[in-house]
This record gives sequence, C-alpha cells and structure tokens, in this order.
Amino acid sequence: MALFYLKALHIVGFVSWFAGLFYLVRMFVYHEEALDKPEPEQSILKKQFNIMQWRVYKIICNPAMMITFIGGLGMLYLNPEYLKMGWMHLKLSLVFALLAYHLYCKSVIRKLEKGIRLYTSFQYRLLNEVPTLFLVSIVLLAVLKNGLNTLYAFLGVIAFGLVLYIATKLYKRSREQRQ
Repeated sequence: MALFYLKALHIVGFVSWFAGLFYLVRMFVYHEEALDKPEPEQSILKKQFNIMQWRVYKIICNPAMMITFIGGLGMLYLNPEYLKMGWMHLKLSLVFALLAYHLYCKSVIRKLEKGIRLYTSFQYRLLNEVPTLFLVSIVLLAVLKNGLNTLYAFLGVIAFGLVLYIATKLYKRSREQRQ
C-alpha cells in the first residue's frame, strides 16, 4: 500500500513542479517585455515580476521538486530492481537534466533581478517549451518502460519539439501582425 501512496505523492509533486516551471518561465517572457516599457511602468513591473518569480520558485517549484524526489526515491527504495532497468536509467538522466533546467531558471531570476537581459521574449518563449519535452519524454518512459522503442521515441520527441518551435514562430508572427 505504501507504494501507491508514494506514487500518488510523486504524481502530485511532478504535476506541481512542471506547473511551477511553466509559469515561472512565462513570467520571464513578460519580464523581458516589461523592460521595453517607459518609466515608471518599467520599474514597477520589474519589481513586481522579481517578487513573483522568487515566490513561484521558492514556494511552488522547490517544494514540488522535493515532493517529486521524495515520492520517486521512496518508490525506488521499495522497488530497487527498477535501478537495473535501462528505461529507469534514461528516466533518471532526464530528471537530472530537468533539475539542471530548474537551477538554470534560478540563475535567470538572479540575472533579471540585476537587469541583465539574457534573451528576447521570443527566446524565453522557446525556453518555456523545454519542460514540455521533458514531460513528454519522462511520462512515456514511466508508462511504457521497456516497451518503448527508444529510437522512435527520440524521433517523436524531436518531431514534437519541431512542432512546438513552428507553433511558437507562428504565434510570434501573428502577434507582430496585430501590433
């Protein structure tokens, strides 16, 4: 029964973690766009986005990540044989890459707080699609396990990434036409 509770905890954790990351990077888009506004609007928005970004990172992303890890590590403790399976190695590699993305977002908050402009709003929109690729890949691995053809899955994720990129470009074009 403990396994089911840990699995539920893990699912709640990763759903919340991804929600936080999606929202956080979307705020980077708006923060970047706010830097092109005239004063005093720019300063007011910048200050508000800094507060919001730190709150999302510290109050949503970090605790959700910890809940995800507690549930996942608990399941691995109860089922150590999973650590012998190739799909789990790949899943854990993706989770560590997602952790790197999470930490990178923290560095972006710090830079934006200092007024350092790293990317355009369009580039932040693309950065906001990265967790989608992680989400699709990790869920496919967790559900299909060894039944997943790695080559087809990789090509599918690449194709999905291209679709996201094209959709983002089309959205950018339609926004520019409306302005």
